[in-house]
Amino acid sequence: MIYHVLPGDSLAGEFRKTNIRGELIICREALISGPIDANSLDEFWQQRARFILAEYGGDEIEYHETTAADLNKLTELTAEDEADLWFEYELFCSVNMWFCVSLLELIGARAYRVEPIGLEENDRWDGFGKFEADDLRSCFELRTEFSRDDIALGAALWQAYRRKDHEKLTVLAATDSPCFPHLKEVVEAAVTQDMLPVETLRSITRSGETDFGKIFIEFKKRAGVYGFGDLQVKTLLDKVS
Repeated sequence: MIYHVLPGDSLAGEFRKTNIRGELIICREALISGPIDANSLDEFWQQRARFILAEYGGDEIEYHETTAADLNKLTELTAEDEADLWFEYELFCSVNMWFCVSLLELIGARAYRVEPIGLEENDRWDGFGKFEADDLRSCFELRTEFSRDDIALGAALWQAYRRKDHEKLTVLAATDSPCFPHLKEVVEAAVTQDMLPVETLRSITRSGETDFGKIFIEFKKRAGVYGFGDLQVKTLLDKVS
């Protein structure tokens, strides 16, 4: 069986127009925010459900039945299956992908990285946002297979990130792998995540700008590598205020 792990519901509609065969798994998580250092996968899902409830007012039961249930399918794959991971380059998507790779580490299923190929350098953090069905088919045709070393690297990146082991992350960032483009930039963003985004927002709002739309656009220009959505930026603004 072929499984396509998409980085959110927004891509699913356009993906279905490609007629690429396989079952969809939607990654609805934002592991760049909130607690992620649990002792077991069950504890991890409980931890995340409570965080979603507290932070965004989400429903814990719905979280377990949708977000957790979908991603848990990765733990049920066999060596006969294939997982295609459709993730973008920025830290937001990278962390989610590292987590997915860690779930696949002991399975032995074939795994591929499907990336948003053809982006201009200045647009590299924009991901699949403007891609249409033909573009997605091209990305799929040019996907890169994860070697065992690549899988081990992804799992190690996740373990280091969830433990905030910046020294280990920095060492791993020096690894050359076609499955992890822009890794040095992304790891640098991970290491500075607790300070630089807030400092960037302070710099933007220091001029007196209060319009969130304008603040968000400027933040993306200066700190697009983080891949923060409006919810993450609003949360950071509360710290700045």
